[in-house]
Amino acid sequence: MGGRRFAAEAALVTAAFFFGATFPLVHDALRDVTPFGYLTVRFVVAVVVLAPFAVHLARRTGEDRRRLLGVGIVAGVLLFGGYAFQTVGLRDTSPATSAFLTGLYVMFVPFVEAGLRRRLPPARILVSALLALVGLYLLTGADLALGRGEWLTVGCAVVFAVWIVYQGAYATRVHPVPFTSLQMATVVVISVPVTAVTGVGRLTGFAWFAIIFTGIFCSAVALSLQLWGQRRIPPARAAVILLLEPVFAGVVGWLSGETLGAVEIVGALVILGAIALAELGPGRDRSGVAAGRG
Repeated sequence: MGGRRFAAEAALVTAAFFFGATFPLVHDALRDVTPFGYLTVRFVVAVVVLAPFAVHLARRTGEDRRRLLGVGIVAGVLLFGGYAFQTVGLRDTSPATSAFLTGLYVMFVPFVEAGLRRRLPPARILVSALLALVGLYLLTGADLALGRGEWLTVGCAVVFAVWIVYQGAYATRVHPVPFTSLQMATVVVISVPVTAVTGVGRLTGFAWFAIIFTGIFCSAVALSLQLWGQRRIPPARAAVILLLEPVFAGVVGWLSGETLGAVEIVGALVILGAIALAELGPGRDRSGVAAGRG
């Protein structure tokens, strides 16, 4: 019983681990391949891996195909927009600044959710989001000078915030695996014509490793886990938990030989404290996303 109680949180933490652990991998791969070439091939890999399971589960659960197709395409367009802004912006900004600005979604999500639900999330969630943002800044040591790459990444944070809230609205209405598969297929359909214009770049051995690894673990696995976790956790809380992504990125960097200073360690601890406040604080809402739809 105790293990099942925190299964949704564990799913989001695992998703954040894959997102964060592979962040340097994506940055290095973009030296060889174009941003849209990378997105196209990565999500083709993900669809090939996940599609057989998606078809089987959709048939077994008797999904409403028209609704599944509609919400999957809309979510896929949002997902493409977020990744497109982030990936193109990453070419013109540092990984640390990109991580920080992408993490702004943790502040945008409560307000997007408030606009749709017509009521603000609990004050505890707003405080934890602000606290997490402070921790993220300390962890990444981001440079706040805003150029082209930085503004593109802010756009990524806005789109991801809308995507997280949109997913939360439908998380309990459709099965996460077919829903995720349709989103990724939509990303491929949009990316292909753009890639035809911009080219793929050089598909080196390292680029293929990054594409296959992130296609399987960051797309097919992590995105499905995130959606499954959002079946029980409201978007604003989910956004705070997902901010573990840069913490895991920092840990992986440390294990690979990078040095973490005192400020970075404090930043990671502040993020963990923000997550604890969101998850364990007074008045915690365990009713899940379904309770918020009215």
